[in-house]
Amino acid sequence: MRHSAINLDVDACTSCMICARECPAWCITIDAHHEAVPDCDARRPRTVAVLDEFAIDWGLCMYCGMCIESCPFDALSWSDKRVSESLSRTDLVSAWGLDGDR
Repeated sequence: MRHSAINLDVDACTSCMICARECPAWCITIDAHHEAVPDCDARRPRTVAVLDEFAIDWGLCMYCGMCIESCPFDALSWSDKRVSESLSRTDLVSAWGLDGDR
């Protein structure tokens, strides 16, 4: 049985990692780096997390939707697309990069 995939809105993702922490199967990995935000009146330098890569391992995913429900920025949603069938574990990982492509 094939399940609906989860879609990522790269522009809405803040790399807060809440979805990865809430996932009971630990199938989400997020790589991010911090960049300084220019602010001349700040006492301390302010930084924001910038998404480098977001990946879901469909071989581990339970399709429970906890990641979608826990995202405070609505960056995750159910997709109309289905997870493709594969005989290889490496083909069961979907990754989004800086360009937003999977």
